[in-house]
Amino acid sequence: MRQRGPLFSLQTIMTLLVCAVVALSLTVTDILISQEIADNTQQNLEDKATTIARIVAHSPLVIEALNGQRAEAEIQPFANDIRKITAVEFIVVMDMQGIRKSHPDINKVGQPFVGGDEGAALEGHELVSIAKGTLGMSLRAFTPIVTSSGKQVGAVAVGILLNNVNQAVAQSRLIIYISVGLGLMVGVIGAIFLARKIKNIMFGLEPKEIAKMLEERSAMLESVREGILAIDTDSRITLANAAALRLFNQAGISGDPVGEKVADCIPNTLMNNVLETGSAELDQELDLFGITIVTNIIPLCVKGKSVGAIATFRDKTEIKQMAEELTGVLLYADALRAQAHEFMNKLHVILGMVHMEYYDQLSTYISKIAHQQQSEVGFIARHIKDPVLAGFILGKMSYAREVGAELVLSEECFLPEPADPQVIHELVTVFGNLVNNALEAVVNSPLKRIDVNFSYEDDVIILEVSDTGPGINHELKLQIFTKGYSTKGPNRGLGLYLVKRSLERLNGSIEIVSEESQGTQFKVSLPYKSKDAMK
Repeated sequence: MRQRGPLFSLQTIMTLLVCAVVALSLTVTDILISQEIADNTQQNLEDKATTIARIVAHSPLVIEALNGQRAEAEIQPFANDIRKITAVEFIVVMDMQGIRKSHPDINKVGQPFVGGDEGAALEGHELVSIAKGTLGMSLRAFTPIVTSSGKQVGAVAVGILLNNVNQAVAQSRLIIYISVGLGLMVGVIGAIFLARKIKNIMFGLEPKEIAKMLEERSAMLESVREGILAIDTDSRITLANAAALRLFNQAGISGDPVGEKVADCIPNTLMNNVLETGSAELDQELDLFGITIVTNIIPLCVKGKSVGAIATFRDKTEIKQMAEELTGVLLYADALRAQAHEFMNKLHVILGMVHMEYYDQLSTYISKIAHQQQSEVGFIARHIKDPVLAGFILGKMSYAREVGAELVLSEECFLPEPADPQVIHELVTVFGNLVNNALEAVVNSPLKRIDVNFSYEDDVIILEVSDTGPGINHELKLQIFTKGYSTKGPNRGLGLYLVKRSLERLNGSIEIVSEESQGTQFKVSLPYKSKDAMK
């Protein structure tokens, strides 16, 4: 059953979470301050109206006009000028009987004040009230008009229509709402940006995918047979897999090395050099307290910056065994490929002759190749008793014909079946590499011929491989068995080195007979127990 993934991606969850936090914060802010701002807005309007009423009430013109010292008609233009300057709805000056001496509508001058809330002001008290007048519902600020001698001669009412008050309060709230909306928008944009940034840092992966990758990485590191060791920029070990710990235990290094300085665990390590120079160290041999390991060390770089180094290593003995086994397998594969290729070429010839209806010639051709094949197979089967080596020799003969050369077995050659089958594996390595070397030697020779002879006597076999190549000078004879030495270009020089190693394991020897321009003969001698002799 397929496991369902998360309903939302990490980016979506982070965006929703940040947006929710921002929205909640702004909502709480709105609840806490919007009413206070609305109250402050209304209080400011009340203070404004009260201040204007006081200014008018303390005006000498108004006091003198109500006290009979000036004409009352001067009050109306004065009050209208103040009203226009202060942008209030009305300024009404009234006498002690509540008769208006000023009004925005000149027709209302001389009429009683409407609203019923002026009584306290005519009794000498300041107040702010909300009442309905001739202009509609309004917020009114009342201030008594008192002469310098303390006598009250009237009152001033300054009004702001309630619609205007509510509009001012609503405008204050609107500013808050706009601020909340902008804050929420910025929060959403910031949340999206933050989520994408974190997503990019995590290479676009979800937490579940990261966890899966970590599990897979750990499983892969622990399953490989090569030791893996990683260090950071402080040369401290940050990773050591199971294979590395196994090799450390074999070398006598116990405990968990993670967190330790690499030089404290491996005194002769090259990892610090790689960390300092930034240059890789490849295929280096290192003595790990008696165990020879082959290691590759490369710097670890992230976005062009060095963050450490990593080393992979393996016991050299294991690598040698694998290389030698692989070499034998490759030799077998080459021989089989050559036989298959030669067989396919012959089939193509037969197919072409059938299409062209050359039936007489076809019969002759098939008889010829059948006779040749039977002759070769029969000859080798009679003289080479081990079937593996016999098949390998047949493959090499096919390969020689494919490259335009001739591989000839001596009529006197003979090799009995061995008592130890493992010897044949080593003998295939020796024979195959000597023949390959001879085929390369005769590439540019007029006569491309390789002669091979096996002889067996007194539990010793002699293998002779001779070619018609240009020969080998004395200086080259001293170096051709050195690993990596070759005159044919880079990444060569392993064939004769493997021949030497196989002969060392078999307690055999090899001799080179060669003169320049006269060809070369390799003569191999090694102990060989016959299966028949062991019966």
